[in-house]
Amino acid sequence: MSGHYVQLCPNPLRFEPVTKENSVFFDEANRQVFSVTSVEGKTRVVVRGPDVKSLVIFNIPSVGHVQSIKFSYDRKILAIQRSLKVVEFINFAEGNDSHQYSQTCKSKSAHVIGFHWTNLNEIVFITNQGLEFYQVFPEKHSLKMIKNYSVQVNWFVFLPESAVLLLSSSGLGNVIHPYHFRAGSVMRLPKFEVDIPAASKAQKTGLLERDVTLANIDGQLYVVILRNQQRSASPGPVGAEIVLYQLQRDIPAKKVAVLQLNMIGRFAVNVVDNLVIVHHQASKTSMLFDIRIGGEFDGQVTYFQPVLAPLPLEQAVLDMEEKDSTTGAVKKKRTVCDMYSQNWIVFQPNIIIDAKLGCLWTVLIKLEPLAVMIGDKGLLVDFLLLRKESKMVILTVFKQALTPGRQCSLPVLARMFDKLNLAYKNYSQEIELAAQQSPDASRNHSPQKQLSRCQTVVTQEDMYSHVLSMFVENKDIKYKFMVAVLVEYIRSLNQFEIEVEHYLYELIINLLVRNKCFYQLHQFLQYHVIGDSKPLACLMLSLENDYPPTYQLALDMLKRLNTANEEIIEVLLSKQQLLPALRYIRAIGAEDSASPRKFLEAATNPEDPMLFYTVFKFFEQRNMKLRGSPEFVPGEHCEPYVKRFELLFGSSRSGISQGNGGIN
Repeated sequence: MSGHYVQLCPNPLRFEPVTKENSVFFDEANRQVFSVTSVEGKTRVVVRGPDVKSLVIFNIPSVGHVQSIKFSYDRKILAIQRSLKVVEFINFAEGNDSHQYSQTCKSKSAHVIGFHWTNLNEIVFITNQGLEFYQVFPEKHSLKMIKNYSVQVNWFVFLPESAVLLLSSSGLGNVIHPYHFRAGSVMRLPKFEVDIPAASKAQKTGLLERDVTLANIDGQLYVVILRNQQRSASPGPVGAEIVLYQLQRDIPAKKVAVLQLNMIGRFAVNVVDNLVIVHHQASKTSMLFDIRIGGEFDGQVTYFQPVLAPLPLEQAVLDMEEKDSTTGAVKKKRTVCDMYSQNWIVFQPNIIIDAKLGCLWTVLIKLEPLAVMIGDKGLLVDFLLLRKESKMVILTVFKQALTPGRQCSLPVLARMFDKLNLAYKNYSQEIELAAQQSPDASRNHSPQKQLSRCQTVVTQEDMYSHVLSMFVENKDIKYKFMVAVLVEYIRSLNQFEIEVEHYLYELIINLLVRNKCFYQLHQFLQYHVIGDSKPLACLMLSLENDYPPTYQLALDMLKRLNTANEEIIEVLLSKQQLLPALRYIRAIGAEDSASPRKFLEAATNPEDPMLFYTVFKFFEQRNMKLRGSPEFVPGEHCEPYVKRFELLFGSSRSGISQGNGGIN
């Protein structure tokens, strides 16, 4: 098993590395890398993105050094900043539009620190004096200001996926102004102040851009602050910490969590699958934090330790092409990458770029090793339920927990089952709630997005197909343990009011029959450990030869269902219990719908003419009640049985009184 729980993707995006001639820019919104090369008076731009189709190569005018370059969201407008005052635009709707246009920041004394596209044809300039929000009209080659805010700005952070911008102000840079962009509008959220440790204040070292990022965790937006100085009042060992401030719409951001790193030095943060991954350069290790599991709450803030001890990222290897200087042949060469390099730049949520190597990786979580490393099975199930694409790993965990030599105790298995079924119950309730909403609401919120907590649900069918059906076939496991596990799983389903599927009961019944535990089977049925269903009643009827009482148990089950009258009648007929069948028909008031032909055919026994007589008279009486005449209607096809009756008992049908052989 791998000794790593985080890795870089095996096929990184490759681009021209940074050189004196070549500059590299990353567009976070479109996940595109721009390589800008100035050669012989021309500026050549190569754009590479996540897919092959996103490769674009073009030239732009060489009128100055490019400081920043980004495509609009639909990649039809290119924005370029070359100076402190102006952002230039080129239309790419149908090829390179030769006509360029530009926008100068409004304030004469201000300069542009950076810019970001916030929506289709909408862009924000961040200046040292605030922000300027514009709408772009590509067909008119012009821009129109929508809104501007004045605030002294030290630096800014932007998260494209949420369209949220943070501006830093004040001498120490710790007053944060958040803005949320939507189509055609921008909302200013309440500003807030980030705590600065006393030692940092004394040294006048404020909050720096490199120590701040925005992260979306479990649908909530957090400002993530790295602090290398820890206040003595905080619990835990001395070391750096990451502080999470949850952004609020109407009130200032609230400090809600502290991730204790227990080390000092340079750190970088990614967020993958709702896990905060913290990379530590000095030790060349990474650690995982899950802010939805555990933690120590002091009444205001929750303090978290890493889920596991820090481990290095799995070694990344590149396949490079190398040309032989003598033969000219191209050979493939495997290059081992320098991990945790000083050249690495980390972007949210899961990007690492090495500009000197010319690589862009996405960061991936490895769930299989984590399933082995996390020893507490309850914690492990909690952890895996919160991850996407974890279903097969969860099922493997259960398979291993039931395997001889690695078996968990029943109390541990019960806890694991409860966690599984609680997640399934919550999921089912949210699906039901979504279905009750208006059609528009349910269309806008898919069931998976409705999940308030768990990202993965494991159904009874999943457990049956991948775990339990194979578990009961393992001859190395004692059947008593098998029965106990199945009963425990069913107990858990019942606890969360989840209807138990009949195939789970069938597993128990077949297991008990195979081991000739008929008394225990009888007890389970009698005390309703095994629930009622038509398939189970049919299964028990088939077991009558092995254990005769199952016949009556099956009939009792069918009666309790109140929806199996036809099945009960068929069972009685198959056992030649015609009179009990007729009594049952009378008891449930089903004479009208009963088929006389079926009963008369079953009663045609030369050795027992009185049975035929009794059945015939039962249906004659029914006919009198229904139609005022004892005659059968032609559609009932009873003519042969009328002739038989006349042959046996005379044409008047009155030779024997109803009192003999009647149905009581």
